[in-house]
Amino acid sequence: MTALEKSESLRNRKNGRPISALTAYDYPTARLLDEAGVDLLLVGDSLGMVVLGFPDTTSVTLDHMIHHTAAVARAKPKALLVADLPIHTYDTPEQALANAKRLVEVGAEAIKLEGGIRQADKIRAIVEAGIPVVGHLGMLPQRVVEEGGYRKKGKTPEQAEFILKGAQAIIDAGVCAIVLESVVPETAASLTQTLSVPTIGIGCGQHTCDGEIAVITDLVGSFPWFVPPFAIPEADVATAVRDATGRYISRITDHARNSG
Repeated sequence: MTALEKSESLRNRKNGRPISALTAYDYPTARLLDEAGVDLLLVGDSLGMVVLGFPDTTSVTLDHMIHHTAAVARAKPKALLVADLPIHTYDTPEQALANAKRLVEVGAEAIKLEGGIRQADKIRAIVEAGIPVVGHLGMLPQRVVEEGGYRKKGKTPEQAEFILKGAQAIIDAGVCAIVLESVVPETAASLTQTLSVPTIGIGCGQHTCDGEIAVITDLVGSFPWFVPPFAIPEADVATAVRDATGRYISRITDHARNSG
């Protein structure tokens, strides 16, 4: 399927089978997730924390995203491959389109960017160039510094209305789906019922959106130093790695001891 066909298939999942989405930052992970049948792979700027060791996403550059998107694309996934535009790479429609094209050149099939009404002109420019766009509303990680932390969104009628207006603006601009992050469950469910494109939730409660996305390190337990309260680990890779390393060290040191 082409990128446009994949994005249209994603859009058509509204009120259909729930969408499964995961982040991926490298070739082997992308292959494994795709072989398992995930619908969408996101090369997220969350790689800033879980791969590069930054405190948040605001240090991630376009070069970082190009490097990791190219790695994931080499897996040739059947899933829709979406890449984040990092902070300050889409300040104008012209910049947004130019940088979206750079990510597409290395294998991205769609672009994700954060924000509502004020991002509509950038989204429209990218979509009109034939590049699918996924929106991102609710808690916006790229604004964590200016907002002074990570906070739940949609807790009041005014906040819910603000998100709804932003969603309507970016839908009109052409997004094929919207990630809702850390929106309170009641508001996430209401938005999902109202909006015409699929919503993909993270930190919005279970079964409140048309699908869910998780950070792969949260899912498999490979980044134990911080686990979001809403994450549901399905494995404990960190312990497996430590144990395997310990056995390796013992095997090497025991051999040296026995040889002596």
